[in-house]
Amino acid sequence: MEINGLKLKNGLMLAPMAGVTDMAFRALCAEFGAEYCITEMISAKAVCFGDKKTAALARPAEGERVAIQIFGSEPYYMAKAAAELLKYAPVAIDINMGCPVPKCVKSGEGSALMKNPELCGRIVAEVKSAVNVPVGVKMRTGFDDAHKNALEVAKRVEDAGAAYVCVHGRTRAQMYSGCAERDTLKSVKAALSIPVIGNGDIKCGADAVSMVAETGCDAVAVGRGAMGRPWMFAELAAVIEGREYIPTTAEEKYAAVAKHIRAAVANKGAHVAIPELRKHLAWYSKGLYGSAALRNRVTSVCTEREALDVAEAMFFPEKAE
Repeated sequence: MEINGLKLKNGLMLAPMAGVTDMAFRALCAEFGAEYCITEMISAKAVCFGDKKTAALARPAEGERVAIQIFGSEPYYMAKAAAELLKYAPVAIDINMGCPVPKCVKSGEGSALMKNPELCGRIVAEVKSAVNVPVGVKMRTGFDDAHKNALEVAKRVEDAGAAYVCVHGRTRAQMYSGCAERDTLKSVKAALSIPVIGNGDIKCGADAVSMVAETGCDAVAVGRGAMGRPWMFAELAAVIEGREYIPTTAEEKYAAVAKHIRAAVANKGAHVAIPELRKHLAWYSKGLYGSAALRNRVTSVCTEREALDVAEAMFFPEKAE
């Protein structure tokens, strides 16, 4: 699979996640094998009205080729924002039609767009006419079980010029509960001629392989499975390539987390980065020896040095004793 000259050898993508897939985390995932990364979602209207936070969300790291995801419900503003964001040289513009959070849905954005397939098509057509890079779409299987219309929406956006679609195997009503289903993804893949990406419940190499085998999808997008585990992309790549996976060592994990901390602080400043890093540190501690005590320490982390000390205690508990 290839997107705007970016070849995805193993079809491994980092799904966009608000408050998670910032520059520092994307770089880490890419280092471990993520071949296509997408920014946190950016409000189209915020871009159009000059919101100062846009640059921090959209700006790529040096040498990074990243897609920028936008959200909104008005074709005019979506197209105008996409054109404005071209100054950051994105590899693609990704349109959010899957966010389930109430704030988005109440505004008619995110997964609420799936209630109006015709509007979905118009948004893609307007954005495509405004940019010279591919336009992709991230969606869910539908708004709820009574309205599972991913196939209809996917056909609409393909006809409007979408370069790919990514389908999360849950409805908006499910949020993140239950298990992601794959039948809808399979039907979308069978009906479309553009690449189709599968998303939902990819937690290990076997999950990625089975999703491709069961649905025929062209790539997989990993979201929550990568939180606190950017090294999982190394496992996914090994399994997909059919080679032995050598687990990431404690030393390698600590080095990765330390790099994450330092990069986040360098990019945003400690006053912004440290509060945001607390949730990442909590995710990194999951399943480790003394994880409950570590999470208690995380809540009081206020400096880069304290964050690094907690990270060291995670992977080298003997040094903390």
